Amino acid sequence: MGNPSPSCSSSGQKYRKAAKGFNLIPCQLLHHDHDARDARLCYTLPVQGSPKLVLTQRVDDTADLSDFEMCNRYNIDNTGLVLLMQVMMLCHIEVQCPAADGQWPSEDVLAYFCLSHAYMFRSKRVIELGSGYGLAGLAIAAATEALEVVISDGNPQVVDYIQHNINMNSGAFGDTRVKSMNLHWHQKEISNLSHTFDVIVASDCTFFKEFHKDLARITQLLLKNVGPSEAIFVSPKRGNSLDKFLGEIQDNGLLFSITESYDTEILRRHQCFMNGDDSWPGYEKDHCYPLLIRITR
Repeated sequence: MGNPSPSCSSSGQKYRKAAKGFNLIPCQLLHHDHDARDARLCYTLPVQGSPKLVLTQRVDDTADLSDFEMCNRYNIDNTGLVLLMQVMMLCHIEVQCPAADGQWPSEDVLAYFCLSHAYMFRSKRVIELGSGYGLAGLAIAAATEALEVVISDGNPQVVDYIQHNINMNSGAFGDTRVKSMNLHWHQKEISNLSHTFDVIVASDCTFFKEFHKDLARITQLLLKNVGPSEAIFVSPKRGNSLDKFLGEIQDNGLLFSITESYDTEILRRHQCFMNGDDSWPGYEKDHCYPLLIRITR
C-alpha cells in the first residue's frame, strides 16, 4: 500500500490567488517559515473528485554559490530550482528572471491542458522534461490513468525535490508507476530510454536558445518510433526563440503544429490580461501567452 492521498484540511491557510499567472490550478500555502528556503503547498486538481497534490518547493529568490557550481558542472540553468513563479508570487516574493516580469507562465497551463485531455495519457508511457518541481507530471500521474510517468530534470537538486514530492503523494497515483529521473538533454547515451515514450510533455523549455539543439535531439530520441507518439510543449513565442527551436525540430526529421486557441478558459484569461486585468500588470502576449506545440514523427 502506498501513502494515503495527501490532505490539505489540516491547515488554516486560505487559498490565495497568485499575483501573476493563469491560476488554473488552485493552490494553497500550507507551511512556510520565513527563514526557510522551502514551502509546502497544496494544489487542488480541477477534475472530478478534486484530488490534491502536496508539493515541497523552494521559494527563496537567491542563488548561492552551490547553485552556480551545479549549473556549471552539469551545463544547466537553475530556473527550475529558484524561479518557480507560482510559488514565489503566492508568497509575495519578488524576483528577477529572463522572462517577462520574472514570470514563467506555462507550468500550470500545461498541467491544466493535460488534465483536460486525460484520454491522451491513459495507459501511456509519459515523460516530462525540464519538470522543475513536477506539477504537470504529478497531475498526469494522479488523474489520467497513465501506465507510467517519468518526471525528469537536469538539475540533481531539483530531482531530489521531485522524488520527495512523488513519495509525499504516492497514494494519489493508483496503479500508475511514477519515478523521478536526472536527465540531461545533451546525454549521448540513453539507450534504456530511446524510443520508449508515447507522450513527452514540457513547459517553458524553449527560452534558452543554447539548449535548443539538445532539446530537439532528445525529443526525437525519446519518442516511440513504432505506433503513434507525440510531444506536447507549451511555451510563449518570446521573439524568435520558439521559431529557432522549431527549426531544430525540423532538422531532426520531426513534424510540428502550433495552436494559439486550444482551450476556451485559457483563451478567456489571456484576453482579460490583454484588456488590462490588473492581476497581471504588464502582460504581453509574446512573452506571456503559452502556445500549444504538438510534435510528431
